[in-house]
Order: sequence, then structure tokens, then C-alpha cells
Amino acid sequence: MTAKQTLSIIPENILVNKIYEIRGHKVMLDSDLAELYGVETKRLNEQIRRNQDRFPEDFMFQLTESEWESLRSQIATSKIGRGGRTYLPNVFTEHGVLMLSSVLNSQQAIQVNIQIVRIFTRLRKWISENGELKYEIEDIKRKLNNQDKNIELVFTYLDKLMDKKNEPRKRIGYKPDDL
Repeated sequence: MTAKQTLSIIPENILVNKIYEIRGHKVMLDSDLAELYGVETKRLNEQIRRNQDRFPEDFMFQLTESEWESLRSQIATSKIGRGGRTYLPNVFTEHGVLMLSSVLNSQQAIQVNIQIVRIFTRLRKWISENGELKYEIEDIKRKLNNQDKNIELVFTYLDKLMDKKNEPRKRIGYKPDDL
């Protein structure tokens, strides 16, 4: 297999299900990445600490207690507390995942990183394409709302005309009684 023929070693649906949205960023947990790379979470975080200058806040950040609790409820983890963790987990944005490939040098880490980056790229493209679709849907809803109001107005006028039809009409023209 050549370098250009990268092996897809992990099913995409598994990778996609490990991407979460936190603080407006698409991120992956350190423990998920460690598992995908075939290393212990402790070892992954050791490499991060040794290379902290490569991981600014927009590449990696630590979750707050409330963010971690919220995320745990989303992923329905059954572990008590932090699942043996003595610290809150780190999460990595797309750029952080890219930077991980420079500190983790195994073939598996490289292959998984390529897959993850491709998925992040597809997600960004999908969001971009569907963002325009969202605006179009909102425009259609607004137009339908206006049409609903116009139809309601037409029915109001029809109701008034029907009410007038049932009223006795005043006689127009020459009235012999007026003489």
C-alpha cells in the first residue's frame, strides 16, 4: 500500500459519534482519541504536557465540571464520578487533533488522524451547505406566513360579504311612497 492509499482503519460512524460540540467548537475527548490511537489516556496527556506550546486554547482546552457532567449525560457513561480520572478531560478541536500527529508518531495515530481530519472537513462542508439551506427554509416560512395572513384576510372579506348577503337590501331608485 502506498502512502497515498491510506487505510481506513476505524469505521466513520464511530469517529463521527466521538465528535461533540462544546463552547461552539467541534471537539474530541482525550480518552476517545487515546483509544483510537491505541495509547493510554495518561500517555497521551503526558505528551500534551511535554508539548504545551503546540496546544493553545483554540486547539485544546480542559472541560469545566459542568461541561463534563453535561457531556457524560449525553454519552450515557455508566462510570461513577470521572471514571477513575483524577482530572477533568481535555478536548481537542480539529486543529488540536492535527497537532497531535506531531507529538504521537505511530502509524496508527497517523492513519486515524487522516480519517478524523477528513471527517471534520466533511462536517464543516455539510454545515456550510446546510447553512444556506437554513436561510432558504426561513425565507419560505416567512413567505408562507405572509400567504397565511393574506388567505386569512380573503376569508375575512368573504365572511363579511356572506353576512351582507343575508341582510335585507335597501331599495334603490324611485319609490312610489315618496310622492
